Amino acid sequence: MTATGLSELPRKNPCAQCGKPIAMPEWVEASDGRVTYLWHCWACDYRFEAIAIFDNRQDEQIAA
Repeated sequence: MTATGLSELPRKNPCAQCGKPIAMPEWVEASDGRVTYLWHCWACDYRFEAIAIFDNRQDEQIAA
């Protein structure tokens, strides 16, 4: 599973609607091979999700 500590969170992501930077995601949910981020822009009140998908094949090559 992918680590999602506070030091590893994405920061200053631009809002998908107005472009203003958002300090950090409002919600983070990790599952096997992916992490979902919920962003909330307080400037325009827009909410959106971003999903990071990780290539598990790279982990398998390291273990081999």
